[in-house]
Amino acid sequence: MKYKTLSIATVLLLSGCQSISNQNESNQLEANSGNQVLIDVASAGDINQALLVDEAIDVIHPVADGNVDLGNDDQESYLTDDVWQRIRSKLQFTIPENPRVASQRAWFVKHPTYLNRVAKRAEPFLYYIVEALEANDIPIEIALLPIVESAFDPFAYSHGRASGMWQFVPGTGKRFGMKQNWWYDGRRDVVASTQGAIQYLKYLNKFFDGDWMLALAAYNSGEGRVRRAVRKNQKKNLPTDFWSLDLPKETRAYVPKLLALADIVKRSDELKIKLHEIDNSSVITQVDIGSQLDLAKAAQLADLTLTELQRLNPGFNRWATDPDGPHHLLLPNHKIAAFEQGLAKLSKKERLAWQRYKIKSGDSLGKIAQKFNTEIDLIKQVNNVKGNQIRAGKFLLIPVATASLDSYLLSQNQRLAKTQNKVLAGEKRIHIVKSGDTLWDIGRAYKVSTRSIAKWNAMAPRDTIKPGQKLVIWQKTDVKALTANTLTPSEQAIMRNINYRVRKGDSFARIADKFNVTIKDIERWNSLNREKYLQPGQMLKLSVDVTNNI
Repeated sequence: MKYKTLSIATVLLLSGCQSISNQNESNQLEANSGNQVLIDVASAGDINQALLVDEAIDVIHPVADGNVDLGNDDQESYLTDDVWQRIRSKLQFTIPENPRVASQRAWFVKHPTYLNRVAKRAEPFLYYIVEALEANDIPIEIALLPIVESAFDPFAYSHGRASGMWQFVPGTGKRFGMKQNWWYDGRRDVVASTQGAIQYLKYLNKFFDGDWMLALAAYNSGEGRVRRAVRKNQKKNLPTDFWSLDLPKETRAYVPKLLALADIVKRSDELKIKLHEIDNSSVITQVDIGSQLDLAKAAQLADLTLTELQRLNPGFNRWATDPDGPHHLLLPNHKIAAFEQGLAKLSKKERLAWQRYKIKSGDSLGKIAQKFNTEIDLIKQVNNVKGNQIRAGKFLLIPVATASLDSYLLSQNQRLAKTQNKVLAGEKRIHIVKSGDTLWDIGRAYKVSTRSIAKWNAMAPRDTIKPGQKLVIWQKTDVKALTANTLTPSEQAIMRNINYRVRKGDSFARIADKFNVTIKDIERWNSLNREKYLQPGQMLKLSVDVTNNI
């Protein structure tokens, strides 16, 4: 049995999960040499990432006899040599006496509970990250970047479709080696995403000629956006350092947040901040499991709860590992020997549970896969089915979950169910997506925002919706909004989706005025940026109110 030892710190096992809410930066005016300076400061949304009301934290500490000691907030054993001290000794970024940094630092210092909770969430991963950064000659300050990105939550999902501890959007994740499919999302895999982040940051640092401040800004808003800001200043003979650039509000706060955190780690005693100490040693190992394995069976072999195993292996979306790999699991060191012995005794068929299913009239591979929460390709592979044709009366062998599906608390389906089952103010409605539906159409019908719909359903506003998908909608009890299911044909005809061919002389503003829509809508519907010129003949998708033309 092959396994690769990783320098990941003590296991932190949480029973909750979380999606990132949109981080709206608040502003304050501060006097600076007699002038009023606009300063980006941390908002309440920043701490909400870590202050989960239902989060139960158990920290497992390795002890000499191989047993574990479950600690809590009242009984902590602080270490004399921990990861924070290691980070502190190797900090290299210059922390400027800058109002933006000062305001971020003051906010973090004012909320020590936030830092404490985030540090506990970071505990399984921080040592490994430090080791990986040092091995790749990356500044040690980057170890703090997941605090800014996700509060060290590997299950975090943003409104911009960014996922995981390092917050990769799908395209960038694939670009830097993070596999994403129905079974697995490498953006949440601690090892895969950390290695991807290192490669991306190396690329950005080289792109900006070794300027780490610009590289970090580009990690947040993209290298193209930062390069345009640099070129804009060059044309005006203005400085091109990070602090002088015209960048998005979020990016202007992003780098100062990281620098503020680095300063807090560096001067924690002076600032009277007690950081939750993390053991400076490796206690987790990445074990090669060879082929697909049910996570419930793996947890049983490792003598862990299913939630504990999923918390250590957040990349797996479903009840089993990906049949096509990666074929590895992260496990506590003192659990590995028993796990390997038990796994060696399992035959290939014993790695999953199986059910013999008789095909019924009207069945399809898609319906059967959905029924058993598995994938069509896996059913075809197991049963040596060519094509998509199946015959009623024949039997299929279906791989199924060992435990009940609601036992896999951190699977994608259960995390979605948890979000959708939250009780909020107002009246709860269920909308079943129909062919042709868009979030924008649904939002108009229920008189709610697309951003709210996305939040209620653990998705991003730009995520694709599919016919048959269930969406939870919350409406104010005093508002009798029309629902998509009760609109008459004439009422449904009020909005039309049209294709518009750009003409010579057209601009975003001219088209927006012509069809009574906003420029932001045109950008969103067509994945465009208003800074790019429209070309004659270019086709645009528009959703237009045609009430007056009926």
